[in-house]
Amino acid sequence: MVEKFIKKYDGEFKKRALWEHLPKKMMYQTFCVVIDYLYENRRISIDAVGKIGWAYYPELARKYYDRKDLGRY
Repeated sequence: MVEKFIKKYDGEFKKRALWEHLPKKMMYQTFCVVIDYLYENRRISIDAVGKIGWAYYPELARKYYDRKDLGRY
């Protein structure tokens, strides 16, 4: 639920506002555990202002990885 909400509202909310706008209520401590998990696994990013954005796009990464015109080394 949290992942889908972050994907939909990419970069619009800070942590507390994101929690307040979730479609289903959840304890804040549980929400913090989910956010920490997503951040540590590089699924989300937090900018200098504190807004949370989705950062996990495996299809796009694979597309650029497979391109031969982009040098790797």
